[in-house]
Amino acid sequence: MLVLFETSAGYAFFKLLDDNKLQETENLFKDFETPDAASKVVKLKHFEKFNDTTEALAAATAAVEGKLCKSLKKVLKKVIATEAHEQLLVSDAKLGGTIREKLNIPCLSNTAVQELMRCIRSQTETLISGLPKKEMAAMALGLAHSLSRYKLKFSPDKIDTMIVQAVCLLDDLDKELNNYIMRCREWYGWHFPELGKIIADHTAFVRTVKLIGTRENTMNTDLSDILPEEIEEKVKEAAEISMGTEITPKDIENIQLLCDQVLEISEYRTQLYEYLKSRMMAVAPNLTVLVGDLVGARLISHAGSLLNLAKHPASTVQILGAEKALFRALKTKRDTPKYGLIYHAQLVGQTSAKNKGKMSRMLAAKAALACRVDALGDDEPGSGNNFELGAEHKAKLESRLRILEEGGLKRISGTGKAKSAFEKYYSKSEVRQFPATADTTLPMKRKLSEGTPKKVLIEEIGEAVPKEESEGMPPKKKKKKLKVEPEEEPEEKVFEEATPGKKKKKLKQKMEEQEVDCAEEFGGKKEVKEEPVEMEDVTESGKKKKKKKKSGDFEVKEQPEEQVPEASGSGKKKKKKKSSMGAQDV
Repeated sequence: MLVLFETSAGYAFFKLLDDNKLQETENLFKDFETPDAASKVVKLKHFEKFNDTTEALAAATAAVEGKLCKSLKKVLKKVIATEAHEQLLVSDAKLGGTIREKLNIPCLSNTAVQELMRCIRSQTETLISGLPKKEMAAMALGLAHSLSRYKLKFSPDKIDTMIVQAVCLLDDLDKELNNYIMRCREWYGWHFPELGKIIADHTAFVRTVKLIGTRENTMNTDLSDILPEEIEEKVKEAAEISMGTEITPKDIENIQLLCDQVLEISEYRTQLYEYLKSRMMAVAPNLTVLVGDLVGARLISHAGSLLNLAKHPASTVQILGAEKALFRALKTKRDTPKYGLIYHAQLVGQTSAKNKGKMSRMLAAKAALACRVDALGDDEPGSGNNFELGAEHKAKLESRLRILEEGGLKRISGTGKAKSAFEKYYSKSEVRQFPATADTTLPMKRKLSEGTPKKVLIEEIGEAVPKEESEGMPPKKKKKKLKVEPEEEPEEKVFEEATPGKKKKKLKQKMEEQEVDCAEEFGGKKEVKEEPVEMEDVTESGKKKKKKKKSGDFEVKEQPEEQVPEASGSGKKKKKKKSSMGAQDV
């Protein structure tokens, strides 16, 4: 059997002298304790040395990926030609399968072969002659470095550490600039307080202070290069009537030095921002096109590196930077935040408040894809043509944003079938009610519909509606009344509902105008039910006699139709009694 052993210096082929050693792997390491004992187990058959580090790197990467490189293929054809019947022992099963397919060489790879490879590696220096120890170590170190660079796809243009440092420095410069400018405004405000209110721009304010010095020099200073004409006139007018305190030339000198520092930091910040933009376009072009250079740089800085950001799911990218709010919401069992650093992206900023959550979720999903393409894609860095994915996703998100902002539901299909299906589920049906009053054929009797006032029905029908019918109850049969024909029948008058005081006055006037029997006047009328009202009757002796009368709605008492008018009843007896009493009084 032949053993294929890979080293950093080249390929070594060993002849296994005893095939039974593979069956006794438990004690195989004892046979490789000394160089003499190892030479009795295996013997070097052929050694193919690499010409340079590039060839060694190509061979190593091919072996790692399980591929057959050209140099190994050439050596195998050369060695196996002499030993055609030999079986090849290989450490990698995938490489053995490739050799078997392309060269039809029987290969073996198992745990016993792995143990044999470990034993050979322990005695490599003695088994492979002609290679000094120092040269072997140097070649191993160079190959290790080259292989590490290849596996990590090392490139100076793809270093995201510079982006992390640049964006952190940019944030620090912004804080320092803000502190310096506020200090300059407060310091110079003691001398010329009106200038801070007139000039809102920080850079223009600092340049103006540096140029004019004390406010007395304002009238003789040309500020047209810094300020517009209108603001320049206001500054000069305010300088004449300023209420600030006087300061010494030494004070204004220190203020101007502070202004110089502010201007220098501002210029350096601008230069640093341009550098950050160029690095972002080189390292993460798709992410930069999608969310912007500053937001993308802050996402990379927060995640630690572009590769770490590419490992995050879209849900994590969405709330990256809002960890405190997230854990506070989980602790208090409230709604979790919808966005973190991604809130400052242009697409989220131009969305209305109600759609910011949707847009941040969609943008985070596309940004996660863009990060993975930038971190793990095969495009050459710095080419400038590898941001097509980010531009495509941005166009889709902008179209989706227009649909969300319009607020209308658009039909995907323009066919009539789709339109009918849409109307079926989204159209509003009209509900019509059948009028209950149209359900009768009698002109004088009409059912009282719900909500119809009683007064309207009285005007239309011409008679009072009973209380039971107005409440929806079945109407009671009307009672036949006993008519008493007086000698002089006065007009029948129905008293309207009113207060007891008004009724007393009306009854007094009627009793004074007409001396009519109470029985003749109220005998044929319906009895009044509710509140008892005191009524005054005039007697023969001139004294007034109080009687009780009930006022309220009209009510008809039941009486069977078979009764004869002369039949006695409780209500009729009462009426007759009243009429007889009234006659005696008269």
